[in-house]
Amino acid sequence: MSLKSTLRALLTIRKGVFTGLNEETVGAEPFRLFDTWYREAREAGLYLPESMTLATSTQDGFPSARLVLLKRHDERGFVFFTNYESRKAVELERNPQAALAIHWPILQRQVRIEGTVEKTSEEDSFAYFRTRPRGARIGAWASPQSSVIDDREQLEQQVADYDRRYPGDEVPLPPYWGGYRLRPERIEFWQGRANRLHDRFRFTREGDVWTVERLAP
Repeated sequence: MSLKSTLRALLTIRKGVFTGLNEETVGAEPFRLFDTWYREAREAGLYLPESMTLATSTQDGFPSARLVLLKRHDERGFVFFTNYESRKAVELERNPQAALAIHWPILQRQVRIEGTVEKTSEEDSFAYFRTRPRGARIGAWASPQSSVIDDREQLEQQVADYDRRYPGDEVPLPPYWGGYRLRPERIEFWQGRANRLHDRFRFTREGDVWTVERLAP
């Protein structure tokens, strides 16, 4: 972290830990507060502030979790991208309910998000895909994500094969790769406070209206 980022982080910690959240500062809907917290995490110079845990489950309720990257967010939901043949995608196809957890430990902040998941459009997926480095785009073609492979050499050979197949910068979007949008039904903001008397506010969607409640720490 740069000196500037460190100072911003310290100011954010001071504002959060000492001032905290209250019924006035959280607002009437969750997206403005999330925008503020996410911007402050980025300005604080945190490594991968977009990192978040995605929890899915099988139809019979067996859970699994992994880290993904938040690539877009707005009032419609929170977007991440992956291989549509991966384990997470298979579970989301059969049970399109999921949860996200974002933790910025140095700022003493967490956000928990629960809702239903749907695929983004192919146009949206390609718009993001083309912003990735060429090596990452080739890797999306080469890796049969979540499948068993013999060794790393097999993976590297796949990369070499697709590198020859698409020699220029115009690497097409794989038909099995794209985005998901989690449409939130509940969003909880957790602000760490002294003596473990943390501030917790939960937003719950009822149609197009959000209700907000304070939770005990």
